[in-house]
Amino acid sequence: MKSSFTRRDFLKLASALPLGYISARMARSLNGEKQNVLVIVFDAWSARHISLYGYGRGTTPNLARLAERAIVYHNHHAGGNFTTPGTASLLTGALPWSHRAFDLNAVADASFTQKNLFHAFPDHQRIAYTHNSVADFLLEQFRADLDEWIPRPEYFLTNDAYVGALFGGDQDIAAVSWVRIIKKADQGYAYSLFLSRLYELLHGRSLDEVKELFPRGLPAVNGDNYFILEQAIDALEGRVEQAARPFLGYFHFLPPHYPYRTRREFNNFFKGDGFQVPAKPTDLFSGAASSDTPMAASDSLLDDRRHYDEFVLYVDQEFGRLFDLLETSGILDDTWLVLTSDHGEMFERGIGGHATPVLYEPVIHVPLMIFEPGRRERMDIHTPTSAVDLLPTLLHVTGQPPAAWSEGLILPPFSSPPPERSIYTIEARNTPLHGPLTEATVAHIRDHYKLMYFFGYPELKGTERIELYDLASDPEELHDLSTSQSELTRQLLDELKAKLAEVNLYETTSP
Repeated sequence: MKSSFTRRDFLKLASALPLGYISARMARSLNGEKQNVLVIVFDAWSARHISLYGYGRGTTPNLARLAERAIVYHNHHAGGNFTTPGTASLLTGALPWSHRAFDLNAVADASFTQKNLFHAFPDHQRIAYTHNSVADFLLEQFRADLDEWIPRPEYFLTNDAYVGALFGGDQDIAAVSWVRIIKKADQGYAYSLFLSRLYELLHGRSLDEVKELFPRGLPAVNGDNYFILEQAIDALEGRVEQAARPFLGYFHFLPPHYPYRTRREFNNFFKGDGFQVPAKPTDLFSGAASSDTPMAASDSLLDDRRHYDEFVLYVDQEFGRLFDLLETSGILDDTWLVLTSDHGEMFERGIGGHATPVLYEPVIHVPLMIFEPGRRERMDIHTPTSAVDLLPTLLHVTGQPPAAWSEGLILPPFSSPPPERSIYTIEARNTPLHGPLTEATVAHIRDHYKLMYFFGYPELKGTERIELYDLASDPEELHDLSTSQSELTRQLLDELKAKLAEVNLYETTSP
Protein backbone atom coordinates (compact mmCIF):
# COMPACT_ATOMS: atom_id res chain seq x y z
CA MET A 1 0.00 0.00 0.00
CA LYS A 2 1.25 3.49 -0.81
CA SER A 3 2.30 5.54 2.17
CA SER A 4 1.54 8.92 0.52
CA PHE A 5 -0.65 10.52 -2.10
CA THR A 6 1.51 11.33 -5.13
CA ARG A 7 1.22 14.14 -7.67
CA ARG A 8 0.21 11.55 -10.29
CA ASP A 9 -2.60 10.34 -8.01
CA PHE A 10 -3.77 13.91 -7.55
CA LEU A 11 -3.86 14.55 -11.30
CA LYS A 12 -5.81 11.35 -11.93
CA LEU A 13 -8.40 12.32 -9.31
CA ALA A 14 -8.60 15.90 -10.52
CA SER A 15 -9.28 14.82 -14.11
CA ALA A 16 -12.37 12.93 -12.95
CA LEU A 17 -13.87 15.93 -11.10
CA PRO A 18 -15.71 19.03 -12.32
CA LEU A 19 -13.40 22.00 -12.75
CA GLY A 20 -15.12 23.89 -9.92
CA TYR A 21 -13.96 21.33 -7.38
CA ILE A 22 -10.25 21.45 -8.30
CA SER A 23 -9.52 24.02 -5.67
CA ALA A 24 -7.18 25.07 -2.92
CA ARG A 25 -9.52 23.23 -0.54
CA MET A 26 -8.58 19.89 -2.09
CA ALA A 27 -4.87 20.63 -2.03
CA ARG A 28 -4.99 21.63 1.64
CA SER A 29 -7.08 18.63 2.62
CA LEU A 30 -4.46 16.38 1.02
CA ASN A 31 -1.86 17.97 3.28
CA GLY A 32 -4.06 17.47 6.35
CA GLU A 33 -4.40 21.20 7.05
CA LYS A 34 -7.44 22.29 9.07
CA GLN A 35 -9.40 25.20 7.69
CA ASN A 36 -10.95 28.16 9.45
CA VAL A 37 -14.68 28.92 9.55
CA LEU A 38 -16.15 32.43 9.76
CA VAL A 39 -19.94 32.86 10.00
CA ILE A 40 -21.34 36.38 9.51
CA VAL A 41 -24.99 36.98 10.46
CA PHE A 42 -26.79 40.23 9.75
CA ASP A 43 -30.00 40.34 11.78
CA ALA A 44 -33.48 40.55 10.22
CA TRP A 45 -32.15 40.47 6.65
CA SER A 46 -34.79 39.29 4.21
CA ALA A 47 -33.70 37.70 0.95
CA ARG A 48 -36.77 39.37 -0.57
CA HIS A 49 -35.01 42.73 -0.19
CA ILE A 50 -31.75 41.70 -1.85
CA SER A 51 -31.24 42.68 -5.47
CA LEU A 52 -28.96 39.66 -5.95
CA TYR A 53 -32.11 37.55 -5.51
CA GLY A 54 -34.20 39.65 -7.89
CA TYR A 55 -35.50 42.48 -5.69
CA GLY A 56 -36.52 45.51 -7.72
CA ARG A 57 -34.30 47.97 -5.85
CA GLY A 58 -30.51 47.83 -6.23
CA THR A 59 -29.80 47.14 -2.57
CA THR A 60 -26.75 44.87 -2.85
CA PRO A 61 -24.18 45.93 -5.46
CA ASN A 62 -21.33 44.44 -3.41
CA LEU A 63 -23.04 41.09 -3.05
CA ALA A 64 -23.52 41.06 -6.81
CA ARG A 65 -19.77 41.58 -7.23
CA LEU A 66 -18.81 38.93 -4.68
CA ALA A 67 -21.38 36.40 -5.84
CA GLU A 68 -19.16 35.65 -8.83
CA ARG A 69 -16.89 33.80 -6.38
CA ALA A 70 -19.54 32.24 -4.15
CA ILE A 71 -22.06 29.48 -3.82
CA VAL A 72 -25.37 31.37 -3.80
CA TYR A 73 -28.43 29.71 -2.23
CA HIS A 74 -31.68 31.09 -3.64
CA ASN A 75 -34.27 29.17 -1.61
CA HIS A 76 -32.89 29.23 1.94
CA HIS A 77 -35.16 29.49 4.97
CA ALA A 78 -34.73 30.38 8.64
CA GLY A 79 -35.77 28.03 11.42
CA GLY A 80 -37.95 30.72 13.03
CA ASN A 81 -39.23 34.22 12.37
CA PHE A 82 -37.40 36.16 15.08
CA THR A 83 -34.03 36.12 16.80
CA THR A 84 -34.46 33.45 19.48
CA PRO A 85 -35.68 30.47 17.40
CA GLY A 86 -33.84 31.61 14.27
CA THR A 87 -30.44 31.96 15.96
CA ALA A 88 -30.89 28.81 18.03
CA SER A 89 -31.54 26.82 14.84
CA LEU A 90 -28.41 28.27 13.24
CA LEU A 91 -26.26 27.41 16.25
CA THR A 92 -27.68 23.98 17.09
CA GLY A 93 -28.58 22.60 13.66
CA ALA A 94 -32.00 21.72 15.09
CA LEU A 95 -35.52 23.07 14.55
CA PRO A 96 -37.39 25.02 17.25
CA TRP A 97 -39.64 22.07 18.14
CA SER A 98 -36.42 20.25 19.09
CA HIS A 99 -34.21 22.93 20.68
CA ARG A 100 -37.29 24.57 22.33
CA ALA A 101 -35.99 28.15 22.23
CA PHE A 102 -39.41 29.53 21.36
CA ASP A 103 -39.89 32.79 23.21
CA LEU A 104 -38.08 36.12 23.33
CA ASN A 105 -35.05 35.98 25.67
CA ALA A 106 -35.34 32.20 25.93
CA VAL A 107 -32.47 29.74 25.56
CA ALA A 108 -32.37 26.23 24.17
CA ASP A 109 -33.34 23.20 26.23
CA ALA A 110 -30.57 22.18 28.64
CA SER A 111 -29.98 19.04 26.58
CA PHE A 112 -28.59 21.30 23.82
CA THR A 113 -26.03 23.06 25.99
CA GLN A 114 -23.33 20.88 24.43
CA LYS A 115 -25.09 20.40 21.12
CA ASN A 116 -24.02 23.49 19.27
CA LEU A 117 -21.73 24.83 16.55
CA PHE A 118 -18.91 25.63 18.98
CA HIS A 119 -18.94 22.25 20.70
CA ALA A 120 -18.71 20.60 17.27
CA PHE A 121 -15.33 22.29 16.57
CA PRO A 122 -13.24 21.43 19.67
CA ASP A 123 -9.91 21.76 17.85
CA HIS A 124 -10.62 25.32 16.68
CA GLN A 125 -10.12 28.63 18.46
CA ARG A 126 -13.80 29.51 18.97
CA ILE A 127 -14.77 33.20 19.04
CA ALA A 128 -18.29 34.66 19.16
CA TYR A 129 -19.90 38.09 19.30
CA THR A 130 -23.34 39.60 18.84
CA HIS A 131 -24.85 43.10 19.04
CA ASN A 132 -28.20 41.47 19.86
CA SER A 133 -28.98 40.95 23.55
CA VAL A 134 -31.44 38.16 22.70
CA ALA A 135 -28.83 36.24 20.70
CA ASP A 136 -26.32 36.89 23.50
CA PHE A 137 -28.41 34.76 25.88
CA LEU A 138 -27.72 31.82 23.58
CA LEU A 139 -23.99 32.58 23.44
CA GLU A 140 -24.01 32.67 27.24
CA GLN A 141 -25.67 29.25 27.30
CA PHE A 142 -22.90 27.89 25.05
CA ARG A 143 -20.05 29.79 26.75
CA ALA A 144 -18.32 26.60 27.99
CA ASP A 145 -17.58 25.78 24.35
CA LEU A 146 -16.25 29.27 23.56
CA ASP A 147 -12.60 30.23 23.90
CA GLU A 148 -13.55 33.88 23.56
CA TRP A 149 -17.03 35.27 24.13
CA ILE A 150 -16.63 38.94 23.24
CA PRO A 151 -18.75 41.17 25.53
CA ARG A 152 -21.51 42.99 23.64
CA PRO A 153 -20.43 46.46 24.85
CA GLU A 154 -17.02 46.03 23.22
CA TYR A 155 -18.43 46.95 19.80
CA PHE A 156 -20.68 49.76 21.07
CA LEU A 157 -19.81 53.46 20.99
CA THR A 158 -21.73 53.95 24.25
CA ASN A 159 -23.39 51.42 26.51
CA ASP A 160 -24.84 50.57 29.90
CA ALA A 161 -22.39 47.76 30.67
CA TYR A 162 -21.24 49.30 33.93
CA VAL A 163 -24.76 48.92 35.36
CA GLY A 164 -24.38 45.16 35.22
CA ALA A 165 -20.79 45.37 36.43
CA LEU A 166 -21.70 47.45 39.49
CA PHE A 167 -24.92 45.64 40.35
CA GLY A 168 -24.15 42.04 39.38
CA GLY A 169 -26.60 40.61 41.89
CA ASP A 170 -29.44 42.99 41.00
CA GLN A 171 -29.05 43.52 37.28
CA ASP A 172 -32.78 43.42 36.50
CA ILE A 173 -33.90 46.09 38.97
CA ALA A 174 -30.73 48.13 38.43
CA ALA A 175 -31.35 48.24 34.68
CA VAL A 176 -34.99 49.27 35.15
CA SER A 177 -33.99 52.01 37.62
CA TRP A 178 -31.28 53.26 35.29
CA VAL A 179 -33.69 53.53 32.36
CA ARG A 180 -36.36 55.32 34.40
CA ILE A 181 -34.06 57.78 36.16
CA ILE A 182 -31.45 58.53 33.52
CA LYS A 183 -32.82 57.84 30.05
CA LYS A 184 -35.39 60.04 28.42
CA ALA A 185 -38.47 58.31 27.08
CA ASP A 186 -40.05 59.04 23.71
CA GLN A 187 -41.79 62.07 25.16
CA GLY A 188 -38.45 63.49 26.30
CA TYR A 189 -38.94 62.97 30.04
CA ALA A 190 -37.06 60.98 32.69
CA TYR A 191 -37.64 60.61 36.46
CA SER A 192 -34.59 62.81 37.08
CA LEU A 193 -34.40 65.81 34.77
CA PHE A 194 -30.97 66.84 36.13
CA LEU A 195 -29.22 63.45 35.80
CA SER A 196 -30.85 62.71 32.45
CA ARG A 197 -29.65 66.06 31.08
CA LEU A 198 -26.10 65.45 32.34
CA TYR A 199 -26.12 61.96 30.85
CA GLU A 200 -27.36 63.34 27.52
CA LEU A 201 -24.61 65.98 27.42
CA LEU A 202 -21.85 63.47 28.14
CA HIS A 203 -23.15 61.15 25.44
CA GLY A 204 -23.60 63.97 22.95
CA ARG A 205 -20.06 65.31 23.20
CA SER A 206 -18.49 61.92 22.58
CA LEU A 207 -20.68 61.20 19.56
CA ASP A 208 -20.97 64.53 17.78
CA GLU A 209 -18.63 63.69 14.91
CA VAL A 210 -20.13 60.26 14.28
CA LYS A 211 -23.71 61.55 14.52
CA GLU A 212 -23.14 63.76 11.51
CA LEU A 213 -22.71 60.62 9.40
CA PHE A 214 -26.15 59.25 10.35
CA PRO A 215 -28.97 61.74 9.63
CA ARG A 216 -31.71 59.51 11.10
CA GLY A 217 -29.71 58.89 14.26
CA LEU A 218 -27.01 56.41 15.14
CA PRO A 219 -27.77 52.68 14.96
CA ALA A 220 -28.62 51.60 18.49
CA VAL A 221 -29.67 48.77 20.77
CA ASN A 222 -32.10 49.41 23.64
CA GLY A 223 -32.43 53.11 22.97
CA ASP A 224 -29.01 54.73 23.23
CA ASN A 225 -26.45 51.93 23.21
CA TYR A 226 -25.03 53.22 19.95
CA PHE A 227 -22.80 51.41 17.50
CA ILE A 228 -21.57 51.66 13.93
CA LEU A 229 -20.78 48.73 11.65
CA GLU A 230 -17.45 50.24 10.64
CA GLN A 231 -16.06 49.77 14.14
CA ALA A 232 -17.36 46.20 14.42
CA ILE A 233 -16.03 45.20 10.99
CA ASP A 234 -12.57 46.58 11.73
CA ALA A 235 -12.54 44.84 15.12
CA LEU A 236 -13.67 41.55 13.58
CA GLU A 237 -10.90 41.59 10.99
CA GLY A 238 -8.34 42.32 13.69
CA ARG A 239 -9.62 39.53 15.95
CA VAL A 240 -9.52 36.79 13.36
CA GLU A 241 -6.15 37.94 11.99
CA GLN A 242 -4.66 37.44 15.46
CA ALA A 243 -6.60 34.28 16.30
CA ALA A 244 -4.88 30.94 16.68
CA ARG A 245 -5.32 28.63 13.69
CA PRO A 246 -7.63 27.00 12.94
CA PHE A 247 -10.37 29.31 14.23
CA LEU A 248 -14.17 29.31 14.22
CA GLY A 249 -15.71 32.79 14.34
CA TYR A 250 -19.40 33.61 14.76
CA PHE A 251 -20.21 37.31 14.44
CA HIS A 252 -23.86 38.40 14.59
CA PHE A 253 -24.51 42.08 13.87
CA LEU A 254 -27.79 43.92 14.38
CA PRO A 255 -28.28 45.80 11.07
CA PRO A 256 -30.52 45.87 9.09
CA HIS A 257 -32.77 45.19 12.11
CA TYR A 258 -34.94 48.09 13.36
CA PRO A 259 -34.27 50.97 13.97
CA TYR A 260 -33.43 51.49 10.29
CA ARG A 261 -30.72 54.17 10.54
CA THR A 262 -28.46 54.19 7.55
CA ARG A 263 -25.33 56.18 6.79
CA ARG A 264 -25.47 59.62 5.18
CA GLU A 265 -24.64 58.56 1.60
CA PHE A 266 -27.54 56.06 1.61
CA ASN A 267 -30.09 58.29 3.35
CA ASN A 268 -33.05 58.87 0.97
CA PHE A 269 -31.17 56.93 -1.70
CA PHE A 270 -34.41 55.32 -2.91
CA LYS A 271 -36.72 58.27 -2.25
CA GLY A 272 -38.90 59.04 -5.25
CA ASP A 273 -37.56 56.08 -7.25
CA GLY A 274 -41.02 55.02 -8.37
CA PHE A 275 -40.65 51.54 -6.89
CA GLN A 276 -44.01 49.76 -6.73
CA VAL A 277 -45.02 47.01 -4.31
CA PRO A 278 -47.81 44.53 -5.09
CA ALA A 279 -51.16 45.20 -3.43
CA LYS A 280 -51.91 42.51 -0.85
CA PRO A 281 -54.83 41.81 1.52
CA THR A 282 -54.64 43.01 5.11
CA ASP A 283 -53.87 39.99 7.28
CA LEU A 284 -55.89 38.78 10.23
CA PHE A 285 -52.79 39.16 12.42
CA SER A 286 -52.07 42.74 11.37
CA GLY A 287 -54.11 44.13 14.24
CA ALA A 288 -56.40 45.86 11.72
CA ALA A 289 -59.60 44.60 10.15
CA SER A 290 -58.67 41.86 7.71
CA SER A 291 -59.74 41.98 4.09
CA ASP A 292 -59.55 39.56 1.16
CA THR A 293 -59.39 42.50 -1.23
CA PRO A 294 -55.87 43.48 -2.31
CA MET A 295 -54.89 46.80 -0.78
CA ALA A 296 -51.94 49.11 -1.29
CA ALA A 297 -49.46 49.28 1.58
CA SER A 298 -49.87 52.23 3.93
CA ASP A 299 -47.57 55.23 3.62
CA SER A 300 -45.92 54.33 6.93
CA LEU A 301 -45.11 50.79 5.76
CA LEU A 302 -43.79 52.12 2.46
CA ASP A 303 -41.56 54.58 4.33
CA ASP A 304 -40.34 51.82 6.65
CA ARG A 305 -39.60 49.60 3.65
CA ARG A 306 -37.57 52.35 1.99
CA HIS A 307 -35.64 53.10 5.19
CA TYR A 308 -34.95 49.38 5.58
CA ASP A 309 -33.76 49.08 1.98
CA GLU A 310 -31.43 52.03 2.53
CA PHE A 311 -30.11 50.32 5.68
CA VAL A 312 -29.44 47.20 3.58
CA LEU A 313 -27.20 49.35 1.36
CA TYR A 314 -25.10 50.10 4.44
CA VAL A 315 -24.89 46.40 5.35
CA ASP A 316 -23.94 45.53 1.78
CA GLN A 317 -21.15 48.10 1.69
CA GLU A 318 -19.68 47.04 5.03
CA PHE A 319 -19.77 43.35 4.15
CA GLY A 320 -18.05 44.15 0.86
CA ARG A 321 -15.39 46.06 2.80
CA LEU A 322 -14.98 43.15 5.23
CA PHE A 323 -14.52 40.71 2.37
CA ASP A 324 -11.85 42.89 0.82
CA LEU A 325 -10.02 43.23 4.18
CA LEU A 326 -10.07 39.48 4.73
CA GLU A 327 -8.83 38.82 1.22
CA THR A 328 -6.03 41.37 1.43
CA SER A 329 -4.84 39.92 4.74
CA GLY A 330 -4.80 36.40 3.27
CA ILE A 331 -7.38 35.08 5.76
CA LEU A 332 -9.69 33.88 3.00
CA ASP A 333 -6.96 31.63 1.60
CA ASP A 334 -7.91 28.96 4.12
CA THR A 335 -11.22 30.16 5.55
CA TRP A 336 -14.79 29.14 4.79
CA LEU A 337 -16.77 32.40 4.90
CA VAL A 338 -20.54 32.17 5.39
CA LEU A 339 -23.01 35.05 5.03
CA THR A 340 -26.59 34.59 6.26
CA SER A 341 -29.33 35.89 8.59
CA ASP A 342 -31.42 34.60 11.48
CA HIS A 343 -34.77 35.71 9.99
CA GLY A 344 -36.29 38.27 7.63
CA GLU A 345 -38.46 41.38 7.84
CA MET A 346 -41.92 42.27 6.53
CA PHE A 347 -43.61 45.40 5.15
CA GLU A 348 -46.90 44.15 3.73
CA ARG A 349 -50.42 42.96 4.58
CA GLY A 350 -50.59 45.61 7.29
CA ILE A 351 -47.65 44.02 9.15
CA GLY A 352 -44.27 45.61 9.79
CA GLY A 353 -41.24 43.86 11.28
CA HIS A 354 -41.18 40.19 12.27
CA ALA A 355 -43.05 39.85 15.58
CA THR A 356 -46.01 38.14 13.93
CA PRO A 357 -47.60 34.70 13.62
CA VAL A 358 -47.48 34.85 9.81
CA LEU A 359 -44.67 33.11 7.96
CA TYR A 360 -44.80 34.69 4.53
CA GLU A 361 -41.58 34.65 2.55
CA PRO A 362 -40.25 38.12 3.47
CA VAL A 363 -39.95 37.07 7.11
CA ILE A 364 -38.48 33.55 6.67
CA HIS A 365 -36.63 33.57 3.31
CA VAL A 366 -33.06 34.61 4.18
CA PRO A 367 -29.79 34.94 2.28
CA LEU A 368 -27.08 32.31 2.28
CA MET A 369 -23.76 32.64 0.49
CA ILE A 370 -20.77 30.39 1.08
CA PHE A 371 -17.30 31.52 0.01
CA GLU A 372 -15.14 28.43 -0.36
CA PRO A 373 -11.35 28.83 -0.10
CA GLY A 374 -9.94 29.03 -3.59
CA ARG A 375 -13.29 29.30 -5.38
CA ARG A 376 -13.30 31.63 -8.37
CA GLU A 377 -16.54 30.57 -10.04
CA ARG A 378 -20.14 31.30 -9.11
CA MET A 379 -22.54 28.46 -8.40
CA ASP A 380 -26.29 28.99 -7.94
CA ILE A 381 -28.30 26.53 -5.83
CA HIS A 382 -32.09 26.63 -6.15
CA THR A 383 -32.85 23.53 -4.08
CA PRO A 384 -34.83 24.37 -0.90
CA THR A 385 -32.46 24.52 2.08
CA SER A 386 -32.72 25.30 5.79
CA ALA A 387 -30.73 27.10 8.47
CA VAL A 388 -30.27 23.75 10.23
CA ASP A 389 -28.18 22.59 7.24
CA LEU A 390 -25.33 24.96 7.99
CA LEU A 391 -23.88 23.04 10.97
CA PRO A 392 -23.60 19.63 9.25
CA THR A 393 -22.27 21.29 6.11
CA LEU A 394 -19.47 23.15 7.87
CA LEU A 395 -18.48 19.99 9.70
CA HIS A 396 -18.42 18.05 6.43
CA VAL A 397 -16.36 20.49 4.37
CA THR A 398 -13.77 20.95 7.11
CA GLY A 399 -13.38 17.23 7.77
CA GLN A 400 -14.97 17.19 11.24
CA PRO A 401 -17.06 14.32 12.64
CA PRO A 402 -20.82 14.73 12.01
CA ALA A 403 -23.13 16.04 14.74
CA ALA A 404 -25.55 13.22 15.52
CA TRP A 405 -28.12 15.59 17.02
CA SER A 406 -28.47 17.83 13.95
CA GLU A 407 -31.70 17.72 11.93
CA GLY A 408 -30.01 19.33 8.95
CA LEU A 409 -28.50 17.85 5.81
CA ILE A 410 -25.22 18.59 4.07
CA LEU A 411 -25.91 21.36 1.59
CA PRO A 412 -25.49 20.97 -2.14
CA PRO A 413 -23.12 20.90 -3.97
CA PHE A 414 -21.36 18.95 -1.20
CA SER A 415 -24.14 16.34 -1.21
CA SER A 416 -27.44 15.67 -2.97
CA PRO A 417 -30.45 16.08 -0.66
CA PRO A 418 -33.57 13.98 -1.30
CA PRO A 419 -35.73 15.53 -4.06
CA GLU A 420 -38.86 15.37 -1.88
CA ARG A 421 -37.27 16.85 1.20
CA SER A 422 -39.45 18.91 3.58
CA ILE A 423 -38.27 22.24 5.00
CA TYR A 424 -39.95 23.61 8.16
CA THR A 425 -40.07 27.03 9.82
CA ILE A 426 -41.83 27.33 13.18
CA GLU A 427 -43.44 30.18 15.13
CA ALA A 428 -44.60 29.08 18.59
CA ARG A 429 -43.56 31.79 21.02
CA ASN A 430 -46.34 30.99 23.51
CA THR A 431 -45.26 27.36 23.87
CA PRO A 432 -43.69 26.43 27.23
CA LEU A 433 -40.19 24.95 27.27
CA HIS A 434 -41.61 21.49 27.94
CA GLY A 435 -45.10 21.27 26.55
CA PRO A 436 -46.97 20.45 23.35
CA LEU A 437 -47.37 22.95 20.54
CA THR A 438 -50.96 24.09 20.88
CA GLU A 439 -50.68 27.63 19.45
CA ALA A 440 -48.33 27.93 16.50
CA THR A 441 -47.71 28.52 12.82
CA VAL A 442 -45.64 26.12 10.75
CA ALA A 443 -44.48 26.68 7.20
CA HIS A 444 -43.89 23.44 5.30
CA ILE A 445 -41.94 23.76 2.06
CA ARG A 446 -41.46 20.92 -0.38
CA ASP A 447 -39.99 21.60 -3.79
CA HIS A 448 -41.62 24.87 -4.92
CA TYR A 449 -44.80 24.49 -2.85
CA LYS A 450 -45.33 26.05 0.56
CA LEU A 451 -48.04 25.20 3.06
CA MET A 452 -48.78 27.49 6.01
CA TYR A 453 -50.69 25.98 8.92
CA PHE A 454 -52.02 28.17 11.74
CA PHE A 455 -53.68 26.70 14.83
CA GLY A 456 -54.59 27.56 18.40
CA TYR A 457 -54.61 31.37 18.11
CA PRO A 458 -57.53 33.22 19.77
CA GLU A 459 -58.00 35.17 16.52
CA LEU A 460 -58.91 31.91 14.75
CA LYS A 461 -61.83 31.28 17.14
CA GLY A 462 -61.33 27.55 17.29
CA THR A 463 -60.63 26.99 13.59
CA GLU A 464 -57.49 26.17 11.62
CA ARG A 465 -56.03 28.37 8.90
CA ILE A 466 -54.41 26.66 5.94
CA GLU A 467 -52.79 28.28 2.89
CA LEU A 468 -50.88 26.79 -0.04
CA TYR A 469 -48.66 28.71 -2.48
CA ASP A 470 -46.63 27.85 -5.54
CA LEU A 471 -43.47 29.88 -4.88
CA ALA A 472 -42.17 29.30 -8.42
CA SER A 473 -45.13 30.85 -10.23
CA ASP A 474 -46.39 33.06 -7.38
CA PRO A 475 -43.39 34.31 -5.35
CA GLU A 476 -45.47 37.12 -3.81
CA GLU A 477 -47.89 34.56 -2.32
CA LEU A 478 -50.98 36.19 -3.74
CA HIS A 479 -52.93 33.10 -4.85
CA ASP A 480 -53.93 30.58 -2.19
CA LEU A 481 -54.15 27.13 -3.83
CA SER A 482 -55.37 25.20 -0.80
CA THR A 483 -58.82 24.72 -2.34
CA SER A 484 -57.92 24.24 -6.00
CA GLN A 485 -55.11 21.81 -5.14
CA SER A 486 -56.84 20.05 -2.28
CA GLU A 487 -55.03 16.72 -2.70
CA LEU A 488 -51.55 18.28 -2.49
CA THR A 489 -52.73 20.38 0.44
CA ARG A 490 -53.96 17.25 2.21
CA GLN A 491 -50.67 15.41 1.62
CA LEU A 492 -48.51 18.24 2.95
CA LEU A 493 -50.84 18.86 5.89
CA ASP A 494 -50.99 15.18 6.84
CA GLU A 495 -47.21 14.97 6.85
CA LEU A 496 -46.97 18.12 8.95
CA LYS A 497 -49.59 16.98 11.45
CA ALA A 498 -47.84 13.63 11.80
CA LYS A 499 -44.62 15.49 12.63
CA LEU A 500 -46.43 17.68 15.17
CA ALA A 501 -47.98 14.61 16.78
CA GLU A 502 -44.52 13.06 17.05
CA VAL A 503 -43.05 16.20 18.62
CA ASN A 504 -45.96 16.65 21.03
CA LEU A 505 -45.90 13.00 22.07
CA TYR A 506 -42.22 13.25 22.93
CA GLU A 507 -42.74 16.39 25.00
CA THR A 508 -45.70 14.83 26.81
CA THR A 509 -43.89 11.59 27.68
CA SER A 510 -40.30 12.82 28.19
CA PRO A 511 -39.08 13.26 31.80
